[in-house]
Amino acid sequence: MNRVVVTGMGCVSPIGNTVDEFAHAIVEGKNGIDRITRFDVSDYKHTLAAEVKNFDPAARLDKNAIRKSDLFTIYALYAADEAVEMSGIIGNIDPEELGVYVGSGIGGFSTMCTEHENLLKSGARRVSPQFIPKMIGNIAAGNVAIRYSAKGPCIAHQTACATSGTSIGEAYRAIMVGAAEAIICGGSEATILPLAVAGFGNCQALSAATDPNAASIPFDKRRGGFIMGEGAAMLVLEEYEHAKNRGAEILAEVVGYGTTCDAHHITAPDPTAGQVARAIKLAMKGLDVPADKIYYNAHGTGTKLNDATETAALKLVFGDCAKDISISSTKSMTGHMLGAAGAIEAIASILTLRSGIIPPTINLLEPDEECDLNYTPNQAVNKQVDLALSNSLGFGGHNVCLAFKRV
Repeated sequence: MNRVVVTGMGCVSPIGNTVDEFAHAIVEGKNGIDRITRFDVSDYKHTLAAEVKNFDPAARLDKNAIRKSDLFTIYALYAADEAVEMSGIIGNIDPEELGVYVGSGIGGFSTMCTEHENLLKSGARRVSPQFIPKMIGNIAAGNVAIRYSAKGPCIAHQTACATSGTSIGEAYRAIMVGAAEAIICGGSEATILPLAVAGFGNCQALSAATDPNAASIPFDKRRGGFIMGEGAAMLVLEEYEHAKNRGAEILAEVVGYGTTCDAHHITAPDPTAGQVARAIKLAMKGLDVPADKIYYNAHGTGTKLNDATETAALKLVFGDCAKDISISSTKSMTGHMLGAAGAIEAIASILTLRSGIIPPTINLLEPDEECDLNYTPNQAVNKQVDLALSNSLGFGGHNVCLAFKRV
């Protein structure tokens, strides 16, 4: 089996539109959550979101690409461009050996809403001929592949909020078995829209808090749901010898991937935590790392069930040593970026390995008796770890855990 390493990263997020900006923000505990500005929320129960700010797509994309793309594709292309540039992969790989695994939890929701309005107001003839190619969930992957002439495997995974974790894990597997020498992988989401906020809100998933500092509060006793975020995050994974031979900077090594399904409920996690625990065990198979040398980036949505279930899963895997693991939920800063969450949290995990700084779970003020581990409350902590685990859960019972090793 081939070894797999990370040679590039890129992101668009509510707390930074480059990896450097994001890196500084997670250490500083920057809160990306505020009142929604995209539409009038006067009549909405849920009024907060983590919007991308100060974003200029023209900094990396041409006008034609911007005009013909839904926002989720624009975010994906922008983040991919930073990751590819950082990796230096283009010109140093056979295009047939370069793949793209980029997913989205929902896809071109903005385009769907706009064209539906056009249909109702003006009739079928006024629906744009670009509607389908802008909306379909695989189109970000297709556009990334076109941009870099990536002629290897091109797959758009969709596992709800675990989507980009799945994309990274499956890219890791593909490179391990020789299906490609490098894969651009991750996820993108752009759904801070009236219909999406109403839908997630009405299924009782969102926090109704009006104070941004009391909204996305994972593991806190006051938690009442997640805050919608948006953006994209991309990694370039590469076969180790290929990366070494071309002199690429290796950011981390991917050393494990676990994926399971609760097969329990369409939205709620299984409170026994058995399959979340099994995903973690699968990701750690063959790895012998003391608990105090592990960083765990939690899915940590701030819903009552999720946070208790993750805590229980860690106890099932590590027993009494679970208390020695450094844990945080960066969703306390970014909100929940849905299909992009797994990838942005993988980047946070790799940054933690490289910096020796554990990012905090901000605004954790009232500990919950059910959540009694070390969640790094409010302040970053200097601590060198050797292994980072990044966990993602999704509606439908999807569980994903990725393992990264410091190099």
